[in-house]
Amino acid sequence: MTIIPFPDRSEWPALLARPVQSTQQIEAAVTPILAQVRAGGDAALIELAQRFDRLTLQPDQLEVSAAELDAAEDQLSAELKAAIRQAYQNIRLFHEAQKQPVEKIETMPGVTCWRRSVGIEKVGLYIPGGTAPLFSTVLMLGVPAQLAGCRDVVLCTPGSHPAIYYAARLVGVTRVFRIGGAQAVAAMAYGTETVPRVYKIFGPGNQYVTAAKMLVAKEGMAIDMPAGPSEVAVYADDTAVPSFVAADLLSQAEHGADSQVLLVSTSKKLISSVNLTLGTQLDKLPRRDLAAQALENSKAILVDTQADAIELLNQYAAEHLILSVSNAEQVAEQIINAGSIFLGNYTPESAGDYASGTNHTLPTNGFARAYSGVSLDSFVKKITVQHITPEGLQLVGPVVEAMAEAESLDAHKRAVSLRLASINEESPVN
Repeated sequence: MTIIPFPDRSEWPALLARPVQSTQQIEAAVTPILAQVRAGGDAALIELAQRFDRLTLQPDQLEVSAAELDAAEDQLSAELKAAIRQAYQNIRLFHEAQKQPVEKIETMPGVTCWRRSVGIEKVGLYIPGGTAPLFSTVLMLGVPAQLAGCRDVVLCTPGSHPAIYYAARLVGVTRVFRIGGAQAVAAMAYGTETVPRVYKIFGPGNQYVTAAKMLVAKEGMAIDMPAGPSEVAVYADDTAVPSFVAADLLSQAEHGADSQVLLVSTSKKLISSVNLTLGTQLDKLPRRDLAAQALENSKAILVDTQADAIELLNQYAAEHLILSVSNAEQVAEQIINAGSIFLGNYTPESAGDYASGTNHTLPTNGFARAYSGVSLDSFVKKITVQHITPEGLQLVGPVVEAMAEAESLDAHKRAVSLRLASINEESPVN
């Protein structure tokens, strides 16, 4: 990692910039893929699978069969299945608590308003499966979809790991397809002869998958958020354990060469210790080459005060933020931009990735300034309902008439006035 001691605030934006290719370059590569799938359907998906994933498929092999999904359970160890089921239970418990009961509010006597949650009928889940089979993401997206009552849950993944299929069965995914990359996003956005069109697309991915989601969003497709290459920021002081901090940094760096990790501290000693143990731990990783490339894009920033650290971290808006400091909870209250926060020396980011219960599909690339991570709310629509009695209309009607008249919308006023006249005609004469 590059160590940056006491940078001037004017340097912060450049230091905190993510290591991404130009948007124009990525979109130029993705746009033809979207167009090809839209025009060519299944044939395009088969050609693109061969080109990008070196996967030769027949038309009837695009969809994973029920028999293959059922057989996945027997291919996993009892230990892994038990771990997946426990993670499923934790994630389900946390997300189930997010359900909101219907609450009717009487804003005026006889004027009642309420809101109800309705599951999105058709959702698409994208599960990366290139260098790592992210079956944990199946749980993170599938559990809230299941709780929301989504009718059709389509899953696309280039990976064929049995744990992906087992998790898909566990969360009630209805159909699974062997499709990856930008072409998977296109298939779910436009539909093909085999892949059904969905109403909202979820899931993380590389910069090309993210660009595909953003491009179809411009065409009217709903997406969860811009969720690109993974990232973590760690704020640590002298109470932190250097080996723990190094392990947390590497846990994100191993995702891929385009991932970024950031260490912020007021302690030069802590940064030096972490940098030393990074090399030792890196050598032991099977994915050390990927992690090493990510570390080349990463920085350790030494700041003067905790106030400086908090301000810098809020500017960065990390996907994952680990607070390994003595007053972690107090600092967390001052963090306004982050996808998910992890407190103390014994709360590794890995726990949130897999099994603590929170969702690991989070905004990256600074989008945590405005986006939340995936939750139960991501899979439902909030529909408002209102009911007005004749007595209620007599109270609220004059308010509506006055406002409509002021806006020169006479038909709006008339819709109320006619009803009020009818009520007055039906009222007994005193």
